[in-house]
Amino acid sequence: MRILLTLAGALMMASSAHAADVEPLVSPEWLEANLDNDDVVVLDIRSSIDNGGDRSSFEQAHIPGSLYSSYTEDGWRETRDGVTGVMPPVSSLERLIGGLGIDNDDTVVLVPAGTGATDFGSAARVYWTFKVLSHEQVAILDGGFAGWKAAGLELASGSAEYPDPVRFEGRLNEALLATTAEVEAARESQGQLVDARPEDYFKGDNQSPAATAPGTIPGARNLPHQTLLADDDGAWRLNTAEVTSRIQAAELDADAKTVAFCNTGHWAATDWFVLSEIAGFDNVALYDGSMAEWTQDESRPLAVAKQGLGKVLDALGFGDE
Repeated sequence: MRILLTLAGALMMASSAHAADVEPLVSPEWLEANLDNDDVVVLDIRSSIDNGGDRSSFEQAHIPGSLYSSYTEDGWRETRDGVTGVMPPVSSLERLIGGLGIDNDDTVVLVPAGTGATDFGSAARVYWTFKVLSHEQVAILDGGFAGWKAAGLELASGSAEYPDPVRFEGRLNEALLATTAEVEAARESQGQLVDARPEDYFKGDNQSPAATAPGTIPGARNLPHQTLLADDDGAWRLNTAEVTSRIQAAELDADAKTVAFCNTGHWAATDWFVLSEIAGFDNVALYDGSMAEWTQDESRPLAVAKQGLGKVLDALGFGDE
């Protein structure tokens, strides 16, 4: 496997660098140095996930000049055909993003709450959404709003001052969005499926309400999203010391076509972000329907771990997978 990029490498940017050179993760210090750049838009997406807050929390304290859009309430994901968490149509996202005053020339820095691993997935999912729309200039603030506060940087209060709505044009990058048919094809080829859920979901000991049955897609490897982050004095950041070893332990091939999934395409966004944007994997897609969509059809196979045996039992074929 190629040498994986480290988090430290992803954050190495001179504070004077032009915003067009933005890395996937930026430090509070980089953002502070670029707050006055007219091309930089700071988008706070805090929500109730991991007790991250809401619009009122934003109005109490936020990064100066930032805009606010709730990850859970404003339409970044939707329920469609009974499947929770799928990507909305491009036209809907164009209206959402353009309505915030963000255009195709802006560099967008996403600010999660920084209060937990699932909260980080919010930023990773919105980051992925911008990339699917072919908007390349997007980054995540490492540590989120909690990291900004921990750094002792300036805070503002009150409502956001939104610019006038603009026209944002998205161009769908289908290579980043996996369909159920592509997941099924990956099982039959050399593609690798990566389950981002905690181990108890992967083994079938736990089940999301969004899925109709426990278990995972047969042949999938487990890279639990929460193992890639750590609490750094109250601010959750990607775990520099663990990212490489976790990926290696999952025995993932950086050159193989990779599809990340979870229950509803939220936790999987963290795996997608780490594999694609930090570790430098060549071909990574996110299955936004994930297990919520996969389990809708009872004919699709599931794998669960036998109690106490450590073997795989195919929920339909009794171990014949």
